[in-house]
Amino acid sequence: MSPRTADVIERRFGLKTEKRETLEAIGESYGRTRERIRQLEEEGFSKIRKKIKDEQDVFQYFNQTLELFGGIKKEVLLFNYLVQGEKNFQNQIRFLLILANEFRNFPEDDNFYSFWFTKKNIAITAKKIAKGILRGLKKENRPIILDELFKIQEKDASKIWGKGFNKDIFLSCLEISKNIGKNPEELYGLKNWLEINPRGMKNKAYLVFKKEKRPLHFTEVVKLIEKLPFPSEKQPNLATVHNELIRDSRFVLVGRGLYALKEWGYESGFVKDIIYKTLKGAKRPLTKQEILERVLKQRFVKENTIFLNLQDGNYFARDKEGRYTIREA
Repeated sequence: MSPRTADVIERRFGLKTEKRETLEAIGESYGRTRERIRQLEEEGFSKIRKKIKDEQDVFQYFNQTLELFGGIKKEVLLFNYLVQGEKNFQNQIRFLLILANEFRNFPEDDNFYSFWFTKKNIAITAKKIAKGILRGLKKENRPIILDELFKIQEKDASKIWGKGFNKDIFLSCLEISKNIGKNPEELYGLKNWLEINPRGMKNKAYLVFKKEKRPLHFTEVVKLIEKLPFPSEKQPNLATVHNELIRDSRFVLVGRGLYALKEWGYESGFVKDIIYKTLKGAKRPLTKQEILERVLKQRFVKENTIFLNLQDGNYFARDKEGRYTIREA
């Protein structure tokens, strides 16, 4: 082919520089339109395809590889598999896949990553299955390991796919969704779930509480954040984590430096506020022991701290039987 046609193809696929260029960019350098550059590209492909009829081993390998995954695979994962980590050859892989004229590519959009497939109807079918998996995860509302997720979705997904559906195909369909992610513990869920993709110290702290399911001192929270398997550019420190726990309404101070999640039923406020809420919620006078037991479910403090707050006559009144009520204004 002509030097210009060869240059167009080399630049379009980054075969020499590793940088792929657009039709517009190449056209500007030649003073030609985008359409003219596209025509040159097609002319070049036509000439190359005539020369590769006897060189089919590589294309058979590509086809066999895609069939291992059910005839569909997310582009980045397919390329990584084919080049075995040699990133410098990914542009050549793309060039050869397009050159073969038997493999199809779905370009990336808002909901799906770019992926390659072998048969025309696979793209539509795979996207339907991916959307079904997404709905299933929303319904379960929890991160799930692959085997369990497959069992939950297998019946519905196999109806969509048809004969030969298996876990490898299921995984290939799952991986193309931009809305589904996997965390370092091999759990799948929605990308915006904290368990899948926690961002910032406050969300990592929240994840620690969810995992531990108990009140924690802020110093312990810092240590547990460090043990999380999620990568982080910043290392947690005592001051940062403590400030996040104070500012975020999801956390409640329940003792000296001790925090719990509000969603566990812990009320915000000082000990006096908890006594007040306890008496108001009871709608009857309570004994000192009843108040003690109920407040200790909300706060990890000494009994004397509760008794001292209970003596505040501006808030609480004691009747002749030694029971306490809220003092009326």
